[in-house]
Amino acid sequence: MSTRSDIEIARDATKQPIQEIGAKLGIPAADLVPYGHDKAKLGQGFIDGLAGRPDGKLILVTAINPTPAGEGKTTTTVGLGDGLNRIGKRAAVCIREASLGPCFGMKGGAAGGGYAQVVPMEDMNLHFTGDFHAITAAHNLLAAMIDNHIHWGNALGIDVRRVTWRRVMDMNDRALRDMVVGLGGVPNGFPREAGFDITVASEVMACLCLAADLTDLEERLGRIIVAQTFDRQPVTARDLKADGAMTVLLKDAMQPNLVQTLENNPAFVHGGPFANIAHGCNSVIATKTALKLADYVVTEAGFGADLGAEKFMNIKCRKAGLAPDCVVLVATVRALKMNGGVGKDALAAEDVAAVTAGCANLGRHIANLKKFGVPVVVAINHFSGDTGAEIEAVKAFAAGQGAEAFLCTHWADGGAGAQALAARVAQIADAGLSQFAPLYPDETGLFEKIECVAHEIYRAGEVVADARIRKQLADWEAQGYGALPVCMAKTQYSFSADPTLRGAPEGHVLPVREVRLSAGAGFVVAICGEIMTMPGLPRVPAAESIRLNAAGQVEGLF
Repeated sequence: MSTRSDIEIARDATKQPIQEIGAKLGIPAADLVPYGHDKAKLGQGFIDGLAGRPDGKLILVTAINPTPAGEGKTTTTVGLGDGLNRIGKRAAVCIREASLGPCFGMKGGAAGGGYAQVVPMEDMNLHFTGDFHAITAAHNLLAAMIDNHIHWGNALGIDVRRVTWRRVMDMNDRALRDMVVGLGGVPNGFPREAGFDITVASEVMACLCLAADLTDLEERLGRIIVAQTFDRQPVTARDLKADGAMTVLLKDAMQPNLVQTLENNPAFVHGGPFANIAHGCNSVIATKTALKLADYVVTEAGFGADLGAEKFMNIKCRKAGLAPDCVVLVATVRALKMNGGVGKDALAAEDVAAVTAGCANLGRHIANLKKFGVPVVVAINHFSGDTGAEIEAVKAFAAGQGAEAFLCTHWADGGAGAQALAARVAQIADAGLSQFAPLYPDETGLFEKIECVAHEIYRAGEVVADARIRKQLADWEAQGYGALPVCMAKTQYSFSADPTLRGAPEGHVLPVREVRLSAGAGFVVAICGEIMTMPGLPRVPAAESIRLNAAGQVEGLF
């Protein structure tokens, strides 16, 4: 296995001009808006002209619950896309953009790893094409217009105690979670409590990722509820006349980004809501565009299948009319050992018993995914220390759950290491075995939807929510929001709300601390446990190791 770092491998990539990548999908050079030589945005006029074309097959890549040992979901997504192309299939990859918060924190980037990466890796993990900055600007423009409206007479009668729209920035900064704004006297407005979320948690991000086009985006932005009046009536972005200017700021950000894998295969990278505090999928417009241009589209959903895949199915697919043809569930021997009780410092030693015990987490995800009516294949993302006995234990367990497991070496071998997985996935997708259906119907009550996810996916014994939360949900139903899906905001590390509870717990209590109406995005957020919408940096942030070398190249990104 290679000992070279991800960034060293990416830096040595032989990239093709982005026009040549577009040509592989039949995109004329005139319909690409280049950002340098190796990335471009796809013009809306070309996208509109794709209507009527048949769709390719949609393959979702998800994973077991994340651990410090790593799972490699994006790496597997890229490796599978390259593997499909290697066996003669016309395939494209669809993934999310990277947030600066995790890049400089501890999660790292979002471009894959080893020889299964999307490039330019440095650009993708830093500012890329500026989409996140545009979302940050549009969000904060709305925040500024709220306070400005109040300052200049407050014609809408906004109750400053009930302004719910916070500000955002694309960085982890715990000190900004809660604050008071408007201090300094009359010229600075009215003091009130406020705070910051990370950009990927913004409803503007969710609106962009679920919108069909700019017209739909402006309509969604206008529906965003930002405050209440003194008589408890909702105030929207449209009431403040902010939706038009916000859309202008997002005009370019709405266009999908086209880049390439290390093997020069097309990859759409667009949007990036977190999966633990948002819906965790790349944009609908990128996925739908890719489906019109490729025979197979490999996409991913954030964190474990209990978060990203559940929201992909219940929110994105429901709202966009999508249906996955196959799901690939990624696991590693190392992560399964951690779920089986092994500490991070002891993962190098062979421990078949711990792998078998940790497979309970794998089995729970397999069973959950099958509830959506979609065939499931397991990808064992190979690490150099994995032993044959450990790998066979995973394969045997998966077989017992009615799922095939394939050992994949794409990190070291690129698409060649995922060819067996690719062949089987294509066979399943082509066979039309999927009978996809969301977990609950639209007409189910909001609290019942929360309970459905808690019981069916998390295997919780009880959902606890006080009378205030239940009344809020009932009020939203009375206002016509009852048909919306729910977006569960929960720790990614466990099926429960307790991040230390690994494996496959059941019978636990799921506490719903708060609910938020995302009327523009079109879902209700249920915040469970101590989840943060503005993460903090770890004790030793990755930023400490990121720098320019003497040649002016970035070092330390991963």
